[in-house]
Formats: sequence, C-alpha cells, structure tokens
Amino acid sequence: MDLRKIKKLIDLLEDSNLAEIEIKEGEESVRLARTPRAGYAAAPQPAPQYVAAPDQGAMMPMQSPVQAATGGARPAEPTGPALPEGNVVRSPMVGTFYASPAPDKPPFVTVGQAVSVGDTLGIVEAMKMFNPIEAEVGGTVLAIVGESGQPVEFDQPLFVIG
Repeated sequence: MDLRKIKKLIDLLEDSNLAEIEIKEGEESVRLARTPRAGYAAAPQPAPQYVAAPDQGAMMPMQSPVQAATGGARPAEPTGPALPEGNVVRSPMVGTFYASPAPDKPPFVTVGQAVSVGDTLGIVEAMKMFNPIEAEVGGTVLAIVGESGQPVEFDQPLFVIG
C-alpha cells in the first residue's frame, strides 16, 4: 500500500470522530486506531422537579413513572433488538451496508436461506470500495440485522446464521 494513502488515512482519522479505521486492498491491510484525547463526560441529568405533597407542606422531589417503578433507579440504556442464537456476522469496517449488488437486483440472501462458507451475504462500501461480507460458517440465515443503504459501525451485527 502506498505511503501517501496511509498518510491520507491518518488525516481522515484525525479529522473525523472515528476511533478506528481498517482498510484492506487485496492481501494488504492497514488498521489505524486512536484513543480519545479527552475523557467522556456523563450525560447531563434533568434537574429534579419539586411538588407539594398533599398531606404535608414540605416539598418532595417528583419521580418519573419509570423511576417510581424501579425504586428511583435510572433505567438501563436500551441494548437494541435481541439477536437469535447463532453465529453473528459483524461488519469488518465502518461504511454503508448494502443487501444487494444493485438497487434493482434481489438481495444476496434472505431469512431462511441456506448458505455455505464463503457465500456473499452483503457488501459494505467504504471509501468508494465495495467489500463483500462472506459467510464464515454454513447454515441457515436466521436474521438480517443490517438495513440496506444505512451506515454501519465496525463490529456491528449484520446477520445471524444458525
């Protein structure tokens, strides 16, 4: 890989909010990662609202219905849809996921379809390069998690094969 391309990748990584980028060209690959320069700050919490209790003249903090149901604890952040049991095929890079080779073509695979090792499941476009996502195991496609035409992150689940 050309040194100029690597320098451009470094500049791209520095100018973006990405923490990591990996590019493969044939048998060559380059992976760049960085740690954030500043620590992460906790999300600001809304200020408590005070209401007068009906039996008392004192003010009490008001809880949301969720806080009241959980005993005042903050609810856990949603983790997304639960994936079925099986081998999860994840995005190897940041890019745009496509389920078919062209907008007017049928998708590479559908739920319930049998696949073999090496079959193309979808593609991820990164820096105008289309990278095939291949099945690492044989089996049946149990779920297609990635949405065609949408951005994907590194290591984001795209398919589940059982």
